[in-house]
Amino acid sequence: MMLAVAAPGLTVRPATTADIPALDSLIARSARLLGRGFYTDGQTEAAIAHVFGVDSELVADGSYLVVEADGRVAGCGGWSRRPTLFGGDRYSARSTGALDPALDPARDAARIRAFFVSPDHARRGAGTMLLAACEDAARAHGFRRAALMATLPGIPFYRALGYVAGAPVTLDLDGTMVEFVPMDKNLVADIQQ
Repeated sequence: MMLAVAAPGLTVRPATTADIPALDSLIARSARLLGRGFYTDGQTEAAIAHVFGVDSELVADGSYLVVEADGRVAGCGGWSRRPTLFGGDRYSARSTGALDPALDPARDAARIRAFFVSPDHARRGAGTMLLAACEDAARAHGFRRAALMATLPGIPFYRALGYVAGAPVTLDLDGTMVEFVPMDKNLVADIQQ
C-alpha cells in the first residue's frame, strides 16, 4: 500500500519486518549525527542501547511508516493507538512481552512514535511528510489529540508543527542521565484552521 506523496521525490509506505534491520541502522546513525550538540556521545549511545529503535508492535499494527527518496529509506516514524509513549523493543518498560491495550480515541491522545530521519535527508520534508501521514491516520481512527516524547534535537521540529512542550523528563539509562521532553497537540484544532 503506497500513501499519498506530499513532497517531491518522497513516498511513504508502511514498514515491514524485513525493514527493521535497516531502520535500526538509520535510527542509530540519525541519533549520532543529528543529536550532536544536544547530547553527549555517552548519552546518545545509552539512548541507542536502551530506548531508540523500532517498536515491532507498531510494525505489526501497520502504523510504523517509512519515507523513501528514490527507493532509499530517508526516514521512519509512526503513530500508535496503544499507551506506550516511547521506546523501541529494547526499552525495559516494554519488556513484559504483553501487547499494550488499545487507547480510547475519545479520551486519550494517539502516540507519535520513534521519528528519525537520515542525516542525508534532514530538513528536506521527510519528517514533515511522516508526521502529516501519522496525524492523518490518527484522526481517521477518531483521535483528537497526539502526544509524543521528543528528543532534544526534535523539539524545534515538533514545535514548528504545533506541538506544545511539557516539563522535561530525565531517564536514568544504566547510570547515564538522558533528557527528553513530552509534547502534545490538539489534532482537531489543526483541521479547523
